[in-house]
Amino acid sequence: MAKELKFEEIQDSILKGNFHPVYLFQGEEAYYIDQLTDLLIEKVLDDSERDFNQYIFYGMDSDVGTIINACKRFPMMSERQLVVVKEAQGLKNIDDLVHYVRQPLLSTVLAINFKHGKLDGRKKLSGEIGKTGIVFESKKLYENQIPAFITTYLHKRKVKIDLKSAQMLTDYLGNDLGKLTNELEKLILLLSKENPVITSELIEQNIGISKDYNNFELQKALATKNILKANRIALHYEQDPKNNPLILTLAYLFTFFSNLMICHYEKNKSKSNLMAVLGFRSEIQIDDYLSALQNYKSGKTMQIISFIRECDARAKGVNNVSVPDGSLFKELIYKIIH
Repeated sequence: MAKELKFEEIQDSILKGNFHPVYLFQGEEAYYIDQLTDLLIEKVLDDSERDFNQYIFYGMDSDVGTIINACKRFPMMSERQLVVVKEAQGLKNIDDLVHYVRQPLLSTVLAINFKHGKLDGRKKLSGEIGKTGIVFESKKLYENQIPAFITTYLHKRKVKIDLKSAQMLTDYLGNDLGKLTNELEKLILLLSKENPVITSELIEQNIGISKDYNNFELQKALATKNILKANRIALHYEQDPKNNPLILTLAYLFTFFSNLMICHYEKNKSKSNLMAVLGFRSEIQIDDYLSALQNYKSGKTMQIISFIRECDARAKGVNNVSVPDGSLFKELIYKIIH
């Protein structure tokens, strides 16, 4: 049975110098795969040992035989050696690595970096690695998990951010953690040591997201039935469609009203219970749902979900030849609020 550990557990083990002979990092989220691979490169060998004891291969440019030969070498003037196979999804006949993995050298650390998917579970390699080493699947985070990821990431850097700002970044950048962390690092460079806080104003000035016209504010406007604000945001989206794509906004609204439907079916509508049901960590996240519960009955909520589906289909050309996205969205806002 493969030792499927969490990212933090593997990270902690590597930091403590507890190395395994084989690591398989695989999955759809490249960020965690690269983080663990880079950590092994940093920790397995000292700078003075790398020239003779570190081998980095790329799947498309290498072959299994060459990699196995490197793994079977003994370290020079070092306790161990490191062999890294990056982009292993491009390695032909990768399952043949099983001939080494069954009896790996304890003086070699082999890291297999397999992105954009998983090894074929029907083949032997994955199972054999589970017997002798560590198998880690890096899964994509859902977008509702991204604000918490942002907060935790920044907390480790001793930087603060409020929920609105975290949600703004989520709406604009999505759940690509590599892209997201790059933007966070750019913002961190702009902060003063005296007040390391990422604000909506800072985001607006440096990333191009409006602090007043975004999906976070749209959700709040719809939840409270603030007709004027909702229509202002819709008009802004119509005038700047490049930075406010309708499809992404519809997905955001679909999630909100689908979650609202879940809230309607909960007998216990206390803030704490709804937070637990929806998996929210901050009370601020649930406030819009509490407002919306007062303004939209279950029947209306179901109708709104249908309106969003219809708008999405029409935006993709179904039963629509000429109506632009901006007009479709303004019509949707009217149907939701009235």
